[in-house]
Amino acid sequence: MHLHAQRWSFVAVSLAILLCISCRFGNAVEFTFDLADNSEDCFYEEVRRNTTCYLEFQVSAGGQLDVDVTLTSPHGKVLYEQQRSTFDSHQFTAEETGVYKVCFSNQFSSFSHKIVYVDFQVGDEPALPGIDEHATVLTQMETSSQSIHKSLNDILDAQTHHRLSESKGRRRAEELNEAVNMWSVLETAIVMIIGIGQIVILRSLFSNPKPSESRYNQLR
Repeated sequence: MHLHAQRWSFVAVSLAILLCISCRFGNAVEFTFDLADNSEDCFYEEVRRNTTCYLEFQVSAGGQLDVDVTLTSPHGKVLYEQQRSTFDSHQFTAEETGVYKVCFSNQFSSFSHKIVYVDFQVGDEPALPGIDEHATVLTQMETSSQSIHKSLNDILDAQTHHRLSESKGRRRAEELNEAVNMWSVLETAIVMIIGIGQIVILRSLFSNPKPSESRYNQLR
């Protein structure tokens, strides 16, 4: 009986984890896109009135790691604006129902594209199924499910930011490696040119006849 109880407990916890993951991705949009140089990309999301929204972005690669960001309401009112920003977040409550627009601009850059990460959450995260369906005290399993749900959300957020940081560090390391390789090739070419020049100069010194020999040949 104890073994069966452990198995059912493992199954319940697994189902709770799956429900947590499904709820996590049910009300949030996370994506990474390539913002070309001298261009602007806009994204649209329909939001109902009095809904709390959360916007977060981060430039992980490209140029000076900066973009212009503008968030506008359905009637064109600017709710949030940043210029030459690398990372920021903004939380707001929708004052009207409609389609909200978020634009990322790289028009100030004429040769470098940017890699931008965006996290746009609309509304509060829904509760786990069955948790809010009764007014009694939560059972130990329901309390554990909520705790696992919150821990998974924290883990997912930490993993996302860790991947962004790792990607930024890797790209920076690749750029440094390329610069070091180019400098090494340049130094090698300079050393070879100097060596060849020294050989040519030495050969010219020993190949010219001595002054005494040239005078003796003239007298003869």
